[in-house]
Amino acid sequence: MMDSGRKSVKKTLVPDPSRRSHKASASEKVAAFIEQAIYEGRLKPRERVIEDDLAKQVGCSRGPVREALLTLERDGLVVSTPRRGTVIRDFSASEVEVVFSMRGKLEALCVRYLRETMTNETAPMLRKTLGALKAAAKAGDYVAYLRADMDLHSTIWHLSHQPQLYRTLKFAMNPLFFMIASATMPGLQLAQDLRGHQDYIKMILTAPIAEVEQGTEAYFRSEIKVLQEKVFPSLYTPVLAPMIGPGQRLQMAAR
Repeated sequence: MMDSGRKSVKKTLVPDPSRRSHKASASEKVAAFIEQAIYEGRLKPRERVIEDDLAKQVGCSRGPVREALLTLERDGLVVSTPRRGTVIRDFSASEVEVVFSMRGKLEALCVRYLRETMTNETAPMLRKTLGALKAAAKAGDYVAYLRADMDLHSTIWHLSHQPQLYRTLKFAMNPLFFMIASATMPGLQLAQDLRGHQDYIKMILTAPIAEVEQGTEAYFRSEIKVLQEKVFPSLYTPVLAPMIGPGQRLQMAAR
């Protein structure tokens, strides 16, 4: 639950696995701060982001905040509109279903290209990311599990050696990942979800190449079914969720 106070968030930020390993700039720290707040449910869809508040909590000037918001808008996490400022992006159930259906088609292509260009390093790389998922499940660490989930799929995209596919999937899935992770975390059955991922990786590595696209799309159809049952009922809709007004300020408080 969100605290009504205005204390600074003291939790350790979990870096986005898609970001490069280097010393983070001020704007990257701000972006990571916002991502974590969305991920943990402290920032909700259509909630307004106040630049001054954010600068004070992260400990920087407004310049890096503006730069971070431009980056996050480009990535699809926030939306900026005249006279309303910047708000966290919202998705309807139909939008989520369309994006996941598209993801199934595109990741199926990635899997086919992955199989056609497999090297001796491909299987170990996938098993390593699957191992991180297994370790998080064993520890009951939902945050680490969902991060490892995203890392696993990002690895599949990377191993396709198709930069355009990678960029398209990253742009489409990054904002949805944070929102859906926040919505599914309370009821996620880690052991059951892990088995699904293990079966998926086994299919990727062992199914005949002619069948991997069909197998991947079947996997995502089952994922959409889970979303329909557990996530869609809680999503905002354009009709029922009015845009947060200018008088409502962001409360980035520790839970």
